[in-house]
Amino acid sequence: MKVSPAPFCVMDEIEAALDDVNVYRFASYLRNMNDRTQFILITHRRGTMEEADVLYGVTMQDKGISKLLEMHSTDIANAPGVK
Repeated sequence: MKVSPAPFCVMDEIEAALDDVNVYRFASYLRNMNDRTQFILITHRRGTMEEADVLYGVTMQDKGISKLLEMHSTDIANAPGVK
């Protein structure tokens, strides 16, 4: 990645087995590498989501009807209930 960085990298729950401390370390490591590579992560871990610039999600409020969600890091800081 340092010699020949890819334009983007997709990871699916790569940090699932890590404890919380190492999730934050991993997310911070990716943050330091995102100047030349865009990282797309599928995760359920809060530490990874806290480092993200944009969060995308899918919810089903009505049975059988999916709704896409998008939240930018600037919106997250201003969201109700977020400390």
